[in-house]
Amino acid sequence: MEHVSEKSIERITLYRRILLRLQKAGRESIYSHELARLSGSLPAKVRRDLMSIGYSGTPVHGYKVGVLLESISEFIDRGGKTNVAIVGIGNLGRSIAGYIQGRRSKMDISALFDKDPILVDRVIIGIRCYHIDELAKVVKEKDIQLAIITVPEGEAQAVADVLVSAGIKGILNYAPLKLQTPPDVYIEDRDMIMAVEKVAYYSRNK
Repeated sequence: MEHVSEKSIERITLYRRILLRLQKAGRESIYSHELARLSGSLPAKVRRDLMSIGYSGTPVHGYKVGVLLESISEFIDRGGKTNVAIVGIGNLGRSIAGYIQGRRSKMDISALFDKDPILVDRVIIGIRCYHIDELAKVVKEKDIQLAIITVPEGEAQAVADVLVSAGIKGILNYAPLKLQTPPDVYIEDRDMIMAVEKVAYYSRNK
């Protein structure tokens, strides 16, 4: 299997979401040009992405939705189940927990963290919320590999440092701050204000 780029991974995860929707609607097969149109990509790029993950199907008579989904899931979920922690259980953190939990069989929100005494030691959306001071201990105990940070800007770097020290190798950061992490930690920054500003710019200049 060849090296797969970040952009390809993004597209492949999007293909899976589309295919899950189609499967739920009873669709049994799909052509590369249809998947390209639904994902905003190009047919050649779709075929190249699927070849890069080792999919052995043929696009001549259309891809079998169920088989293609299985192939994508084997690639994306390889290595087994991913345990996730969310740090910061305000409106955003709670919304993310509710959205993710139960949507993927290989992904589980295993713990929530906050310092608000009203939230600590409560079960929120079926998930235990721990005090942030317990973060390192709980991450190790529950074998958590990925963390989502939704704390205020001034607290984000300190939280990231604790997560990295506890062995976390993947961070999705919603704090409006570029976090500093070691090279072996993959980090994705999601600054919503910047995203809105970008959309606002293009909405005015199209």
